[in-house]
Amino acid sequence: MLPSLLDVKVRAPGLGDASPLLVLALPAKPAVSGVLQSLDSVLGGALGRSISRGDFRGARDETLHLGGVAEDGPQRVLLVGMGAVAEARSSVRRAAAIAARHAVKYGTGHVDFWADGLAGEVLEAAVVGLAAGGWEYKEQKSQPPEDERRAPLATASVHATDDADARARVANGLALAAGHGLARRLAMMPGNLCTPDYLADTARDIGSRHGLEVTVLGRAEMEREGMGSFLSVAQGTPQEPRLIVLEYRGGAPGAAPIALVGKGLCFDTGGISIKPAQGMEWMKFDMCGGAGVLGAMEAIARMRLGVNVVGLVGATTNMPSGTAVKPGDVVQASNGRFIEIINTDAEGRLVLADVLAYAKRFKPAAAIDAATLTGACVIALGHTATGVMGNDNALVAEVLAASMRAGEPGWQLPMWDDFKELIRSDVADVKNSGGRPAGTITAALFLQEFVDGYPWVHLDIAGTAYTETDLVTLPRGPTGVPVGTFVEFVRARAI
Repeated sequence: MLPSLLDVKVRAPGLGDASPLLVLALPAKPAVSGVLQSLDSVLGGALGRSISRGDFRGARDETLHLGGVAEDGPQRVLLVGMGAVAEARSSVRRAAAIAARHAVKYGTGHVDFWADGLAGEVLEAAVVGLAAGGWEYKEQKSQPPEDERRAPLATASVHATDDADARARVANGLALAAGHGLARRLAMMPGNLCTPDYLADTARDIGSRHGLEVTVLGRAEMEREGMGSFLSVAQGTPQEPRLIVLEYRGGAPGAAPIALVGKGLCFDTGGISIKPAQGMEWMKFDMCGGAGVLGAMEAIARMRLGVNVVGLVGATTNMPSGTAVKPGDVVQASNGRFIEIINTDAEGRLVLADVLAYAKRFKPAAAIDAATLTGACVIALGHTATGVMGNDNALVAEVLAASMRAGEPGWQLPMWDDFKELIRSDVADVKNSGGRPAGTITAALFLQEFVDGYPWVHLDIAGTAYTETDLVTLPRGPTGVPVGTFVEFVRARAI
């Protein structure tokens, strides 16, 4: 089930050596000196001439392809601009992703990547970027004619000092890449293939390969748990809903775990409150929070982090049918709270309500949930930042810092009590929608009703989990958010 991984090795700097594609990540106003000067000699001065006459100025995402410039040495040289580098990790990660995308386009099969000072966390970021840019999903595509095929990107070299730290950084980068790749594959799969059962099987695969304990609840088990909120979403579909739990025990025995929680709506029609037909195919991405949990658990297990983590995914589909839940219905969640359902398209919070209540039994030190929860978050923050809210400001700050390290920036929204009036119900304890005003905030306040006794943060990834346009670094489709944020948060808490 795990997609094939890019094989990345450390290579001692030697830029004039043979390579099908050498990529140089350069800042704004680059200078040809040091190892670049030696390379320029091999290239007959082509690098220096291109820069001196302004053919390449190093602006962010700018590229210049130099081909056929030397008898020996690199067959192709690609210059990738990083602009004014404020933070090396994110700049190098972005440049590496662009490098890999060009390697895929050229069909070179291999890429050599160089950036000045490639070491430590910056080296790790380069590996993550290369893997992200080289990722492809072709499982449901027929092969083109043999003479039109291009080799997939299978291997890469990062030019850095080859020592134990560099090899460890590459291994960590590949672990993160495995998590991202798994999450992106699950998200990209069509809804008729990536079902709740498929997510459960993926969790079992992760568990069997890494020694994690996996528990899967179905409809009958959830009925016994009194999960009326979750089951109200699943009552319109013949597919079996699944509550998936993975337990990673890398910390001290008995130490409180970190809980990672994900919304796994494998397809969301909106139910009786049905969505418009145009663009509904994108709703296969409504399980990106759940995919992010599974991807994070894959990466965490590969890194063997010294911390206990429990991953929980609530998986089902939201379908209209004669048995589907209706606007105006009242259901009871497993914590006893009654919910008036105003809009059946506000279904993710109904699933997460029971999953968050279930998480209480693990007595987590902290819990973070991620969900493509509200279109309102896209209106508020666009496709650049994840909405971040929670019941503990110190934990919110910790998560925001992790999101920045991961290159998945978040932005905190307020959780003031005044907003609670919008989800006050006339017939139940709470209603599942307060309408359009402050829609992202009221969704988080709804979730807070089911969080009891532990610090909690909610990530609304509706605008960041997938993209409907090419992002230069990534094609249309899933981005891998929130895998990086989850992993960076857990790493910071590892012993």
